[in-house]
Amino acid sequence: MPTKQGDLSLLNDPIAQELLYAPIPAHLSYVWKDGSPRVIPIGFTWTGSELVTGTPYNAPKILSLKDGQQVAVTIDSYTPPFHVLYLRGIVRLSPYEGIVPEWSQASERLMGKEAAQAFETMVDGMIKAGVSKFIRLAVQPNWVGIIDFEKRFPSGVEKSMEAMMAGGNVS
Repeated sequence: MPTKQGDLSLLNDPIAQELLYAPIPAHLSYVWKDGSPRVIPIGFTWTGSELVTGTPYNAPKILSLKDGQQVAVTIDSYTPPFHVLYLRGIVRLSPYEGIVPEWSQASERLMGKEAAQAFETMVDGMIKAGVSKFIRLAVQPNWVGIIDFEKRFPSGVEKSMEAMMAGGNVS
């Protein structure tokens, strides 16, 4: 039987929690102004209800994304058994004075304290010089899926496994 995907309660699953707090980037998917798809890595912090990052106001993604737009995010482990967390949701964009705290937290989680502090000092200098401003980008999930390649597989694989166990053909 295919795994029930889409339920927000999957955010409480141990695999989701592992990925939401792991020192790895997420991948944000959105549609560019010309209609072509884009996927970019982002550092993020999970607040318990939103996946949050900060970005300069002139970043390409901000030129295309609109507040309230649908986006998709994946967070993937890098070692077997591979774990994947899929999120779909609404992006919320808001100007932010200074460095977005969740972005700073993500930088430390991904790069370590010293490297994150050095990077933040450089970015803070750009903000103070008036060269850059920040946008807080938050994704509010409205759909969640997990693949763990142990109990939960991609839906096509699960359907084929189900058909095989029922002794039938895959149609």
